[in-house]
Amino acid sequence: MPSPHRTILNAAFPLFLSMSAGIIAQLLGTSLLGHQGTAQLAAFALVCAVLNPVTAAVSGGLRGMSPFVATCRDHPAEALPILKDARWLSLGIGVVGAGVMLAVPLITRLSGVSYDLGALPQIFALQVLLAAAGGGANGVLIALGHSRLVLRSGLTSTAAEVILLLVLVPPMGAHGAALALLTSTALALTLSNALLLRRPEFAGQSLLPRRPRPRQILRMARLGIPMSASVVLKFAVMGGATYAAARTGPHAAAAHAILAALDGLLGLAAFAVAQAATPEIARSRSPADARRANRAALAIASTGTLTAGLALLLLGAAALGLFTSDPRVLAAALPLLPLLLAYSLANNCGIVLSAGLMGLRRSTWSLGSAVLGYGLLAVAMTPVTAAWGLTGLWTALTAARALILAVQAAGFTRHSAAISPRSGAREEPG
Repeated sequence: MPSPHRTILNAAFPLFLSMSAGIIAQLLGTSLLGHQGTAQLAAFALVCAVLNPVTAAVSGGLRGMSPFVATCRDHPAEALPILKDARWLSLGIGVVGAGVMLAVPLITRLSGVSYDLGALPQIFALQVLLAAAGGGANGVLIALGHSRLVLRSGLTSTAAEVILLLVLVPPMGAHGAALALLTSTALALTLSNALLLRRPEFAGQSLLPRRPRPRQILRMARLGIPMSASVVLKFAVMGGATYAAARTGPHAAAAHAILAALDGLLGLAAFAVAQAATPEIARSRSPADARRANRAALAIASTGTLTAGLALLLLGAAALGLFTSDPRVLAAALPLLPLLLAYSLANNCGIVLSAGLMGLRRSTWSLGSAVLGYGLLAVAMTPVTAAWGLTGLWTALTAARALILAVQAAGFTRHSAAISPRSGAREEPG
């Protein structure tokens, strides 16, 4: 029987490659829009600031099915009804999310910000509905142990996005970038659903919606909605941190934005490992099995974070110079790289533990830890930043994330102890 480290690493590696390709496409879009003009980039970023939490909420609803699909690995045909139930849930969240996207012009006016957004809100509202109605196939493939198939759809759709960005952004600006993203999403969903149905165990079956099963949908909602709420809360508070940094001046705001972007790069391995670890923990037959899988996932994620972080520390100004040539921004960001690494390590381990709690069907514990940590951060970050600048802000971010991590670890230890040696993780979500 393969070790948990090898099992999780084998499943996570294709996901890591797919996510890395997606990050490259995002950076290309940002670069192209930046050369188009500040107004184009600002408008796109403004709409994406709302799109990101909305998309996270939809994907959180779909992730609620992962522990249930994982238990179907020996009987994979039973996974499709679970996917259809999950899509009813994600579609409900997606309809609300699309409404939020359509309200972005009103949100910007109420915020005192004036940009010409054009059709961007409508394009992204369509993307949200598309992902809500057709998403989840990759999640099923991962939960059933076929993560390498996810790489196919990911690389193909990313290649299409890169080509479309190069073709559409120069003449169309932000609208071209939005259309490239929408087309890439549609292609990714088409390919992932086709790859799922090409599996021999799903021969002759259909992904067309069927009559909703309220009890099963509610079962997944108890897992998916707390996960969605946790991510939305994180995005909201981190958005507040951006505003707190901006109040100290434009150079501090730019330095904070660069550090936040670097944190996203440092988190690639953790996100991939988290998706791979959830099914393994969901299938654990004893507390010891669940804890071994969790330790393996934490070891892989932390090793990836530390390796990338140490490379960033060694490169220092050379790495930051890829994002800015302003010496004042460099001077503000460079001393904070050690704090960034500490924050990223706590954040990425927390991402893995959150996935572990999802595997145990205890996502409400993740929500509770997020409310505690981010609630305290929301209260403290503005006065701390006013008193100690970016150093104070990133110290507060790191402390809050360490608190969340400690609460998550306590929750995982507690709930993994309740696994029955005969039945595995408990069936009732909580």
